[in-house]
Amino acid sequence: AGVVFALPFVIGFLMFMVVPMGMSLYYSFCEFEILGAPKFIGLGNYLKMFTEDETFYKSISVTFFYALVSVPLRLIFALMVAMILQRTTKATGFYRAAYYLPSIIGGSVAISILWKRLFAEDGTFNRILQIIGVNSHFSWLGNKHTAIWVLIILAIWQFGSSMLIFLSGLKQVPVSLYEAATVDGASGITKFFKITLPMLTPTIFFNLINQLISGFMAFTQSYIITEGKPKNSTLFYAVYMYQNAFTNEKLGYSCAMAWFMVAFIGLLTFILFKSQKYWVYYESEG
Repeated sequence: AGVVFALPFVIGFLMFMVVPMGMSLYYSFCEFEILGAPKFIGLGNYLKMFTEDETFYKSISVTFFYALVSVPLRLIFALMVAMILQRTTKATGFYRAAYYLPSIIGGSVAISILWKRLFAEDGTFNRILQIIGVNSHFSWLGNKHTAIWVLIILAIWQFGSSMLIFLSGLKQVPVSLYEAATVDGASGITKFFKITLPMLTPTIFFNLINQLISGFMAFTQSYIITEGKPKNSTLFYAVYMYQNAFTNEKLGYSCAMAWFMVAFIGLLTFILFKSQKYWVYYESEG
């Protein structure tokens, strides 16, 4: 009976995960256009990626900047709001749901279109600036220095999931530690840095891993709002990979890019796991 009930998942996992990944790995060593037959070329795609494609390095730098800026800011805001909502009131449930909602809908096409209109030259943001006396007709999405920040702000706004995880972590901190600190005359700031933050490091580590992976895989925001423009200043790696596969019809090259990102994220995750012994505190380990 157990095998029968597990079979649908096993079949689905093999058909939609393992087999496609194996095909993708094979195609990464091929010259493969969508309507043609794959032609094995060995490491040709990888050599081209590292030696000839300047846009490849541009997309990496843009994605790296986006992830390294948006993820820490998102976690900081998530922790701040979690500490505010830690105190239970009659409206706490409503506020938690309201703050979590952007994480559910924030990555949708509809929100991306809305965000694009908000920061358009004749959009709501410029109109608000005009109301407060700033005569602004600035093109936030048309300037290569500001367009990426529009996407970063959208990412920070989606802090709800991290907030709920932090909220759960805050509830696991023993109250006795705060009581002892109060008796010793510790201030609120001292309690935060000496008790709250160290006890939350496992939760921070968990959120950091998840959000970094999500940041490097970001796609919808760039594809819908800016299409990688202007001058590739918002060209996320996933968007460039998509363009190679379905716009330029270089499916083999796109598969090679995908496997490079898998290896890169795997290496980054490995480094973070190795570094946790220096900054993550586990109570069970003393």
